[in-house]
Amino acid sequence: MGHNLEMSFPSKIICLTEETVETLYLLGRSDLIAGVSQYVERPPEAKTNHPIVSQFVRSDLDQIKSLKPDLIIGFSDIQKDTAKELVGMGLNVFISNQRSLTEILDQILLLGRIVGEEGRASKLVEDFRLRIENHRKKVKSLRKVKVYFEEWDHPRLSAIQWVSELIEVCGGENIFKHKTGSLAVDRQVTDREVVELNPDVIFGCWCGKKVKLDSFASRDGFEAISALKNKKVFELNPAIYLQPGPALFVDGLTQLSELLNNIRQDLDA
Repeated sequence: MGHNLEMSFPSKIICLTEETVETLYLLGRSDLIAGVSQYVERPPEAKTNHPIVSQFVRSDLDQIKSLKPDLIIGFSDIQKDTAKELVGMGLNVFISNQRSLTEILDQILLLGRIVGEEGRASKLVEDFRLRIENHRKKVKSLRKVKVYFEEWDHPRLSAIQWVSELIEVCGGENIFKHKTGSLAVDRQVTDREVVELNPDVIFGCWCGKKVKLDSFASRDGFEAISALKNKKVFELNPAIYLQPGPALFVDGLTQLSELLNNIRQDLDA
């Protein structure tokens, strides 16, 4: 007779980026988290509940190894060197590369399977899909607000794919929707292009630093842009919009929809 092999799931997970932390909390499995990134903000208690072992590009490899994790989860090509080092130390590493809203939802399902919470993950994703659909329906017949979303100022970087898709879902149109590649160089834009495309609103959402809202007015030719003329320049929270995880659906959809709706009403007034 064959032996019954008991199903076992990871019990000590190091999260090198923030979205995995938020997902595990939403799945009711924060007990699995053995270490987090110093940038973690969601939920607020995560920063004090777990050891900080990582920045986005650099990690304390010896500290990570000493925690004896059975899985380390990171995100994207930017963490490939850290991942390579950790794999070289004999650790289990999983790097995800989700870039679109659909891929983000798939990643939540995958994480649910990895930790044995497939049912909860499916419910969560179903809820997020419904929210997306409801927002799409609300704006279907409304005119689109032209958006310039700036992820970094030097060089100027426009919205990554999931942000561009979120803008569309919420009734906006990303003026650089043809430039949403995963590499920063794919999203580089010039001031002249922004001026020519004349956005109704500018959202600054700089990864890891505060947006200087008044800096937009001093850029060459920007005084001619509708967004500047109508004082429609806002800062968005990178902890919500620049993480490829639940924050986009929990808070991002509602916040962005309200903002774009108010701007549309002002433009139509």
